[in-house]
Amino acid sequence: KVPHQRLVVKLEAHVISGNVTTWIRNWLSNRKQRVCINRAKSEWATVKSGVPQGSVLGPLLFIIYINDIDTDIISKISKFADDTELCSRAMEDTDRQSLQEDLHKLDWADKWQMSFNVDKCTVLHIGCHNRRYDYQMGNNALTEVEQQRDLGIIINQDLKWNKQVNTSYNKANKVLGFISRNFHYKSQEIMLPLYTALVR
Repeated sequence: KVPHQRLVVKLEAHVISGNVTTWIRNWLSNRKQRVCINRAKSEWATVKSGVPQGSVLGPLLFIIYINDIDTDIISKISKFADDTELCSRAMEDTDRQSLQEDLHKLDWADKWQMSFNVDKCTVLHIGCHNRRYDYQMGNNALTEVEQQRDLGIIINQDLKWNKQVNTSYNKANKVLGFISRNFHYKSQEIMLPLYTALVR
């Protein structure tokens, strides 16, 4: 969750100041929330962090907040929404140590109160001759995996696509079966839009 006061600091660092910063600060201030389950309601609580989901400004403010996460990072870093990936070619021990140092530099998260969920952080060694190395984030050892889903695509450590192809094939088959069972008239005018929207 994005701390509001620190977000204002980021906005000012991007020379977004004056009336715009004041307006955003007022937009985020004095927000309250509570939990409702059936007829039971909790007490109101002040929201001190996070950007309003579903708003136009929300994604932009989040991007501004995490934009400098790659400061001093040598390895290639990829950011998509709240997912972050660190990649590097590790041919020698010095390369692996450099990648580990970059992982240590991600203490940015502690400074800006955006801690990584280490339990969801994994290591994927690509290539059969890639010597395994035990990487850490802080004091936590990262789990090594044989495959990783990246934006919906399953990537194996041997870069073979069998798992991705089989998963996509099975998913498409299930959707085609659903269409076949639930649509009696199978004219091209009906089937083509369904296939384009749900299967392809």
